[in-house]
Amino acid sequence: MKLYTYDPAPNPRRLALFMQYKGIAIETRQIDLGSAEQLGEAYRAINPECSVPALQLDDGTVLTEVIGICAYLEALHPGKPLLGTTPLEKAQVISWDHRVFAGMTMAIAGMLRNRSKAFENRALPGPLDVPQIAELVERGKLQLAHILPKLDTELASRAWLAGDSFTFADIDLLVSVDFMAWVKQSIPEECLHLKNWYERARAELGL
Repeated sequence: MKLYTYDPAPNPRRLALFMQYKGIAIETRQIDLGSAEQLGEAYRAINPECSVPALQLDDGTVLTEVIGICAYLEALHPGKPLLGTTPLEKAQVISWDHRVFAGMTMAIAGMLRNRSKAFENRALPGPLDVPQIAELVERGKLQLAHILPKLDTELASRAWLAGDSFTFADIDLLVSVDFMAWVKQSIPEECLHLKNWYERARAELGL
């Protein structure tokens, strides 16, 4: 297997923390997003979606979505499970993971890509040139203002997002919280449960 990634970016970091927690090592090549290497013909031949991370299997199959890569690696390395062990746990982890990614990660990405000159005509990742929409910056702020207090309420009654165990949902939430700094946002002072969870998650990952 070979992993194509770019360590500084949030999406690759989700996978990197998953692998680190489970002790998985894979041959890795960095794709420099800063120089738009992901849009070059060499990388397009590997992943036409022009995104990272991408995991190329030994038979040539390429997995391009983080949750799919994690599911594949979890099946190969079941120790220290991060995607749940029972049908209900698995459903809860995936549900929370989707909720965080759709309601928080994508909101932050929308804010970043629609206000920065570095992303002019590149408001969405991938092979298409997409114009920026300035109004999406304010929409992202509204989304964060909505989801953060809800997460705080959820974490008032349990240690981890999807239940009693640390899971990939917690990794995704931690990455999203750190990603907020890219758009000059942070956990509100009044969200004490979320702040306490953040410190627990960092300790669990050895950060």
